[in-house]
Amino acid sequence: MGPELPQESVRAGGGLWHLRHPRPQAPRPPPPPSWQGWTTTNLAIRESGGTSSRPGSMLWTVELEGGPQRVNHAAVAVGDRIYSFGGYCTGENYRTIRNMDVHVLNTVTYRWKAIDIKQEREFVPFQRYGHTAVAFGHLVYVWGGRNDVSACNILYCFDTNTHEWSVPKVHGHIPEARDGHSACIINDHMYIFSGYLEYVESYTQDVHTLNLRTMTWSYIKATGPAPVYRDFHTATGVDGIMYVWGGREVASGWYDSPEHEEYGADLYALDTVTNRWSIIPCSVVYRGQIYVFGGFNSRKCLHFNDLHRFDPVLHVWEEVKPLGQGPCPRRRQSCCVVGSKMFLFGGTSPKENYDEILEEDPNGEEQTDRRLKDHNDLHVLDFEPSLKTLCLLEVQKLKLDTTWLPRELHMLLNFMQMPNNITRPLNHTG
Repeated sequence: MGPELPQESVRAGGGLWHLRHPRPQAPRPPPPPSWQGWTTTNLAIRESGGTSSRPGSMLWTVELEGGPQRVNHAAVAVGDRIYSFGGYCTGENYRTIRNMDVHVLNTVTYRWKAIDIKQEREFVPFQRYGHTAVAFGHLVYVWGGRNDVSACNILYCFDTNTHEWSVPKVHGHIPEARDGHSACIINDHMYIFSGYLEYVESYTQDVHTLNLRTMTWSYIKATGPAPVYRDFHTATGVDGIMYVWGGREVASGWYDSPEHEEYGADLYALDTVTNRWSIIPCSVVYRGQIYVFGGFNSRKCLHFNDLHRFDPVLHVWEEVKPLGQGPCPRRRQSCCVVGSKMFLFGGTSPKENYDEILEEDPNGEEQTDRRLKDHNDLHVLDFEPSLKTLCLLEVQKLKLDTTWLPRELHMLLNFMQMPNNITRPLNHTG
């Protein structure tokens, strides 16, 4: 069993992704702080290997505004594109039924584009938040989530080749409508865990799986120490194991007040062969594969922008400190890995005058939106920055004359500096 985890690191609303790479020999770093109550619905997987980054060699390379301004959205990587589906934005109407928006990011040019959907309403999901999206080949399956009126349990499929939606015919034990659940792909199956059930106003510990070959839903009768009732946690699949971590825990399953929220430090693992849960203790780490960014400490109203990783083989954690200027502290953003880069976008953070607003209305739940700032920025973390990337960053930093540069490098510099135009600039740092 690892060391006791400090309570000041309790948090919610961070980001998780899975990166595969070999482990070089290096000294062990000191024990990291814990991260309790971290929640999100996103993940990304890097399937190929490559040269592993040495501690400290990771580098934040790009920061651009003007992308989709979203919180609690769902995103997946398909090839060299990242697709972002729906999400919440302060000030928008979530009571009126309208089509879910879809944005696609070109990870080479860092350009966002809104996809124009021209289909009958019956085939397109309504705009929502708290849903999940998983990629299966060139298809993306979106499930769950809610608007300000109701939740949904209809499965939608988005074809990234045709940019068209469909509603696959499914069979079996269909899960109840919910939001704040998690989803991941393991061996041609989409696994759904937990979330908030709208119709009974309670949380669940249920595990459901959808066979994406036969489109059949099944209820998993899992054994072992299951995670506490929760929502807005995260899950990712690695070698037949579904790892679940973070979220807002409610021991009774019934939410009645913030005072009854809990934020545990345990990492849970479901063996999808035996359908048995186990709890993985935390300890000092050497080299990791599953990455966690940011989050929120609801007990102390603290947002974070630190980075940690977990090794699913050694069952150990470590804190990672990349070089460069990273995102500001935030929660409920999306993170996807494409090649050797991690793309982080969206999320929410407290406004600069958060303390003043809190003093004016310390208990007003309806005032939460005006205390927070929803982000439209894109940040890129390069796990293996090339010499070309490092040189371009120095040219940018030193404001060197670029007239002599080849056209290709001119274009790359422009891509790294030119804001997107999906939304207006917010004029904030990180």
